[in-house]
Amino acid sequence: MARAPAELAAGVGLLGRGLGLIARRPRLFALGALPPLVTSILFTLVLVVLATHVDTWVPGLTGFAAGWSPSLRALVDVLVAVALVAAAVLLMVIGFTTVTLTVGAPLYDLISEFVDAELPDPPPEAPERLLRSVGRAVRQSLALIAVSALAAVLLFAAGFLPVVGQTVVPVVSALVGGWLLGIELVGSALERRGVRTLRGRRELMRQRRLRVLGLCVPTFLLLSVPFLGVVVFPVATAAGTLLARQLRDESTAVPAGRP
Repeated sequence: MARAPAELAAGVGLLGRGLGLIARRPRLFALGALPPLVTSILFTLVLVVLATHVDTWVPGLTGFAAGWSPSLRALVDVLVAVALVAAAVLLMVIGFTTVTLTVGAPLYDLISEFVDAELPDPPPEAPERLLRSVGRAVRQSLALIAVSALAAVLLFAAGFLPVVGQTVVPVVSALVGGWLLGIELVGSALERRGVRTLRGRRELMRQRRLRVLGLCVPTFLLLSVPFLGVVVFPVATAAGTLLARQLRDESTAVPAGRP
């Protein structure tokens, strides 16, 4: 148990280290900010529509409380509205990551490769047919979106539970969202190391579970803030490469004398 705080702190620290690395290439940082800017605008519009129309949708979900007292019915409406928005945010953050990585894949591969090149023993090129690589990426993205959608539905349902829905569910949402986000962030670096399946990524992540959560839960929470992802995403990509190296027991120390 004594290692738990250290592992969590090490994971959080990867964000700062990722920022330090990507800040050395401002142009690459700026290019990496473009995909999340576009998806932030689109997703914010969707969230605004949801927030402005939630009052019209909630009554259709709370018909079971029609005969309850007005005060209790109002409380149920509020709880359902909060749960609905929370589930939408969870799904959108994971969807935001998947869409952004898909749109900006070449740019994020460059960021990940740059981080590897700054550190000892970067992995050799692992050539693969383009169509096969794209097909696998699409299948994996759809699988992650399906899992995140299922998680959002379950957490939405759990949000109806008194007290638990307003205390435990947000924590579980952050943990689940952070874990799914981590699967995405380590993807590019691990693929260059021959780990090309979601199962392979998860197995490595389980070995350093607390370190993964230390990086990915704060990142998940930061990405849930509209437009903050424009800055966070390139940094998180660099941090994800550092994490992938640590999962493979590779050095993440910048060589002495490297500017």
